[in-house]
Amino acid sequence: MSESDANKDLLEALNSVNEVKIGDVVKGEVLAIDDAKQVIVGIEGAGVEGVVPFKELSLKPDQEVSDDVTIGDVIDLVVISRIGSDKEGGSYLLSQRRLEARKIWDDIEKKFEAGETITAPVTQVVKGGLVVDAGVRGFIPASMVDDRFVEDLNQYKNQELELKIIEIEPSENRLILSHKEIVKAAREAKKAETLAKLVVGDVVEGKVARLTNFGAFVDLGGVDGLVHVSEISYERVNKPSDVLKVGETVKVKVLSIDTERDRISLSIKQTLPQPWDNITEKVAEGDVLEGTVKRLTSFGAFVEVFPGVEGLVHISQISHKHIATPNEVLTSSEKIKVKVLNVHADEHRLALSIKALEEKPSAAGEAKKEASSEEKVDLPDESTGFTLGDLVSDLKDEDHQD
Repeated sequence: MSESDANKDLLEALNSVNEVKIGDVVKGEVLAIDDAKQVIVGIEGAGVEGVVPFKELSLKPDQEVSDDVTIGDVIDLVVISRIGSDKEGGSYLLSQRRLEARKIWDDIEKKFEAGETITAPVTQVVKGGLVVDAGVRGFIPASMVDDRFVEDLNQYKNQELELKIIEIEPSENRLILSHKEIVKAAREAKKAETLAKLVVGDVVEGKVARLTNFGAFVDLGGVDGLVHVSEISYERVNKPSDVLKVGETVKVKVLSIDTERDRISLSIKQTLPQPWDNITEKVAEGDVLEGTVKRLTSFGAFVEVFPGVEGLVHISQISHKHIATPNEVLTSSEKIKVKVLNVHADEHRLALSIKALEEKPSAAGEAKKEASSEEKVDLPDESTGFTLGDLVSDLKDEDHQD
């Protein structure tokens, strides 16, 4: 071979050697694995070697180098930096892990631009939010976890969540995600579906979502309805939290639906047996019952003898002695015994007496009382379902019994 041909071959060989630059993606043939678990590779087309440190390999936490890499393998790598100098021969620091991360960032960026979502498992609960593994580290601020306040974020640990990409900056390894948008969209879809099915008068099941002083909000499936405190029970309820718990499943009747204002009125008590149903099987004229004084008026006392069932003790039936007002001898919430004078089931009325259970004063004492004053029957000052005729009739019935 002539000298000119030799020089020509040398020039072609030199020209065929590619220059290696920081950030380049190269192929490396695995030449060896040293004692420090570093992978030594020959960079194809460059005629130089590179080193892949153990931490720069794409290995799972429990994997060894030999589980994923063997001598002779050709793997894709990214050039991180130059090692040594040209005089020393030089080599390059390479990474498999960062190259895969770059591919993941590229994929996430494309999905962000297309408005697509990603799914990722929650790996950590940290102050201020959740950390997820999307191939790269992602963060969900606490305010973007749900469309409602979440007191304990630990419930999301290890859950796979669908996420909307809010902000992405690969150069800073910054990926901000939101689950709130997904929850909100799903809730709106479920809400529309539920509203389309609901009909006034329906009896459905729901879960108690929130309790307030004025009632309970029940989740019917994407939409909440309100059970006013007066519609919780036939018995008087001071606070909803006295009888209901958040998360409890309840049956409710749909009273009204206002789609324009997204308001649904519900009732729990109207799904329960009516207090006055079969009342004649529970009580009869002449029975003696224990009850609770619920209300005092100028004309008598209303006494609850069964849950949701009240009867009237007219002022004339409170005591054998003359009293001007019921609160002279009775107090609200007091437990007393009463005798049933009349049962008017259809009209939801019970006529009761306290004095019928007390010993009647002697005739001399009664005559003296009649001489001093006449017993008065006051007209009712509120609508009770009782008429003056009913009250006088009940009074005469009792006098006849005495």
